[in-house]
Amino acid sequence: MRYSRIKAVAVKEFIHIMRDPRSLGMAIFIPMLLLLLFGYALSLDVDRVPLAIWDQDQSPLSRDFISRFDGSPYFKINSYVSSYRDAELAIDKRDAMAAIIIPYDFSAKAGKSAKGSVQLILDGSDSNTATIASGYADMITSLWSEDLILKKIQKAGGRPVLNPVELRPRVWFNYDLESRNYIIPGLIAVIMMVISALLTSLTIAREWEQGTMEQLISTPVKGHELIFGKLLPYFIIGMTDVAIAVIMGEFLFHVPMRGSLVMLFFMSGVFLAGALSLGILISIIAKNQFLASQVAMIMTFLPSFLLSGFMSAISNMPKPLQIATHVIPARYFVTILKGIYLKGAGLRVLAAEASLLAVFGIIVMVVANKKFKKKLG
Repeated sequence: MRYSRIKAVAVKEFIHIMRDPRSLGMAIFIPMLLLLLFGYALSLDVDRVPLAIWDQDQSPLSRDFISRFDGSPYFKINSYVSSYRDAELAIDKRDAMAAIIIPYDFSAKAGKSAKGSVQLILDGSDSNTATIASGYADMITSLWSEDLILKKIQKAGGRPVLNPVELRPRVWFNYDLESRNYIIPGLIAVIMMVISALLTSLTIAREWEQGTMEQLISTPVKGHELIFGKLLPYFIIGMTDVAIAVIMGEFLFHVPMRGSLVMLFFMSGVFLAGALSLGILISIIAKNQFLASQVAMIMTFLPSFLLSGFMSAISNMPKPLQIATHVIPARYFVTILKGIYLKGAGLRVLAAEASLLAVFGIIVMVVANKKFKKKLG
């Protein structure tokens, strides 16, 4: 391997990128734009759920019950209705996502220690939000009921009864359960996978389309030197993108960084080498820029988005899909980024994922080199 040849190919590719504002824009601004769009638009947090109330009881007790929802950060009372039809209309018009129906005998039953009931109607067209909102409503109702029981005991002159078991939850790594804290690291992995493969998928195909590949073949440059030379400029651009994403995560999205920055950039380098090599491999096989870009998009975006564990836990997927995720490199990078960002994990904890990423990169590089040699022949 002659480093002077690799340097010559890399300089040629750098000059091409600098002369082509579209390539430079794609390399720098599209990752920033995607991070901004997804970072702000994609949120799994459920708060301020619009609520409609039909209080048929109109008693101090029912108003106290309603005040618990009004004072909660999870719900926002949008309207008070006077019939089922009004509650239905509020949900149909999306003025409310949930409705609470308090019956006429609410305070009478609650005051006599009889088991009363309150109906909660939820808009199931958004099942995720409905499920979470149902849990919040159940928690608020349980706490209100406990307070009511204690007041009754104290009023009757009895001693408060302590719960035999008290659950004291403590959340590690993401104390406030902010979805943004784990979405942004996963998002960086998905965006870098797609952009990296997309960028290099055009390099070799462009040489074939523009007729300059024959000139390169006639030079002493060997196949692996050409591949490394092509990779180098995009590797530097990719690492620049990672630096921009880290800065945006820190100062724009305020995602806590508990691990080592050096570790993050080192693992990003390993991941980028594999992702860029995959783009080169696609470019060698396709020999057409349009086809190569389409194949790169299909091979990276959907698997990275759906099967990397970025959006949903891999353990919740069907068994065949869980097995398929092992060939998705973004799966390992998502785990690594979340580990570094949220847990402050080091190489000892993330060694398995780091090794698999390195193995992926080496395999793709070797296959790309062999494929390119065949084309030269």
